[in-house]
Amino acid sequence: MSSATTTAGAPPADRASLTTWISAFSGLLGAFMAVLNIQITNASLPQIEGGIGTGVDNGAWISTSYLIGEIIVIPLTAYLSQVFSFRRFLLVNTTLFLVFSVACAFAANLGEMILLRGIQGFTGGVLIPMAFTLVMTRLPLSQRPMGMALFAITATFAPAIGPTIGGWLTDNYGWEYIFYINLVPGAFMLAGLAATLEREPMRLSLLKEGDWFGIATMAIGLAALQTVLEEGNKDDWFGSTFIVRLTVVAVVALSLFIWIELRVAKPAVDLRLLLRRNFGFGTLANVFLGFALYGSAYLLPQYLAQVQGYDSQQIGEVMAWTGLPQLLIIPLVPMLMGRVDGRWLVAGGLLVFAGSCFMNINMSLVYGGDQLLVPNIVRAIGQAVVMAPLSAIAMAGIARHESAAASGLFNMLRNLGGAFGTALLGTIVTKREQYHSNIIGQSVSLFREETRTRIDQLTQYFLSSGVSDPATAKHQAIIAIGRTVRAQSLVMGFSDTFAVLGVILLASAACVFIMRKGAASGGGGH
Repeated sequence: MSSATTTAGAPPADRASLTTWISAFSGLLGAFMAVLNIQITNASLPQIEGGIGTGVDNGAWISTSYLIGEIIVIPLTAYLSQVFSFRRFLLVNTTLFLVFSVACAFAANLGEMILLRGIQGFTGGVLIPMAFTLVMTRLPLSQRPMGMALFAITATFAPAIGPTIGGWLTDNYGWEYIFYINLVPGAFMLAGLAATLEREPMRLSLLKEGDWFGIATMAIGLAALQTVLEEGNKDDWFGSTFIVRLTVVAVVALSLFIWIELRVAKPAVDLRLLLRRNFGFGTLANVFLGFALYGSAYLLPQYLAQVQGYDSQQIGEVMAWTGLPQLLIIPLVPMLMGRVDGRWLVAGGLLVFAGSCFMNINMSLVYGGDQLLVPNIVRAIGQAVVMAPLSAIAMAGIARHESAAASGLFNMLRNLGGAFGTALLGTIVTKREQYHSNIIGQSVSLFREETRTRIDQLTQYFLSSGVSDPATAKHQAIIAIGRTVRAQSLVMGFSDTFAVLGVILLASAACVFIMRKGAASGGGGH
């Protein structure tokens, strides 16, 4: 079922018409909004948590529920767009995405917010692969690199700029405007798609052929897996009965899903595409890229908030430098794709991205926004160069009628890689902070002369600052030293985690060299 053509019309001509470009731009605008909404709440979670009256531990579900909905629907988009028609399915889900975006701003409690964000993610997830399908099926080969470069903006620029936009809106207007911001671009998107997409009949008979057992096991497995990834670090992973049970559910459901998809004649998700060399290794590189893209977009705001005490707008201003330079670089990528082997472009971008992570492995307590400026610009350069050529190489050899299925799988696994990234990196920060705290704590001993001297100095400082009781001043001095140890350990934990990100990106670059040289303009036209 996933191999059927999902867009009407004949193969594209040599040059795309204005109508075609309006369709493509409108679809890409939707993908940008969908990806933006994954990260847009990250810098503003404290304000949202306060607004709906929930605690810090539960606030992460505001992002998690959106991701669960998005990850589940992305690989199903090819099939569902055949059933309901490409035009109708895209327009309805765009409308629902806007409706539930606004509804999120009116959530009164955590339960309502989780439900509304989940539905918002489900409807928004449709917009990502369908934008990719529009690029791959409607643009001619000569113009496809430009379409892929524009899609790269949605995949790499949107996560980077999300916290910036969210932080600015929250500090100036209130967290509710994070959700209202979708309305204006959404209106333009709806108008563009309604005016340019061909009407097609629905094929409801395909519902009888639906791979419903595969869909059910995938939905259950991915929802359980995403929950494990999000809650694992907080609940001490397998020390929690809840996490153990959910892990069993995820393993059983996803194992059944894979078994079903490889046996049925018309799978909901065509996993056999992963057996093709370029698509398989390109998707693996894409998973690692998602790990690093979403992982770094999670890690930097956490560092700035926990260590430097930045508010949401300050975090956004720092994060802007991982996004804004991409707008200058991505338009040049199509020209480079026509002149340089795409594998070298992807590998070079990944190595630059990795280098930016390694630049952050020696951070200190004074390492703030000014010190992050150069690494963030380097990171932006690396990210800007990767996505378009990686998509082109991975899709080389994918037939036009397979592009929708391949797009869903390619984009879903990148987002799943991002889910793994944010979960595992959060755990690494915690574990490495504990490790460094133990090591430093062994050196900060009352038996050491340096420690006793420092306590005496701080005691005198507190006495001179208005503390009248020497015992109280000494107690505060010991607490101050403990805080310094924890802060230094936390910085070192973040530094170690950036090193892990760099290694992951090196692994992604290694996958690229296993791939065959693909057409510069990408696949999907065979």
